[in-house]
Amino acid sequence: MGLLPATGVPAQPFPAERIVAGASGDWNKDGATDLALLVAPGSDDEVVGIYLYVTESDRGLLRLVTAAPDKVWGNTRLDGLYGRDPAITALANGSIAVMSHNSSIGRDRWEKTLTLAYRGGRFIVAGYTYSDYDTIDNDSGSCDYNVVTGKLTRDETARSVAPRTVSIEDWTDEIGSTACGHS
Repeated sequence: MGLLPATGVPAQPFPAERIVAGASGDWNKDGATDLALLVAPGSDDEVVGIYLYVTESDRGLLRLVTAAPDKVWGNTRLDGLYGRDPAITALANGSIAVMSHNSSIGRDRWEKTLTLAYRGGRFIVAGYTYSDYDTIDNDSGSCDYNVVTGKLTRDETARSVAPRTVSIEDWTDEIGSTACGHS
């Protein structure tokens, strides 16, 4: 059985067995439980997608608000390599943390978190946090970027860039890496 998208949000239906991870919380702060899913791609040339639902308060049914395929790098199978599993978590403030990492392959290890927030009827990327280290050269770096305010801390140095409002559908990792000054 497949999960079908709601009317108005362009997305391909996906079978339930492609769900990699999920979280529930109250994204729109209406007291009802909402849902966030990480979904494995339909082909090998894509990465994990993010599907975000809110509960319609008058009906109690979930409605797909955002379909953002091809957004998160990581394992999509239980037999995949250890140290590359993406995750999604509901935060206490109603935001969503989407994590990806490479802690097992090669000398360049990294962790990345996108913080998503529901604003004005859509999901935006409110934060981008990135850290990396080289296992041979013992070199590391980090960046914590508030996309909405433009404030960031790169390797313990505070600075600012232009504030932005970017929907998760329009987000690319290049936005975060450019603001943070890393490639």
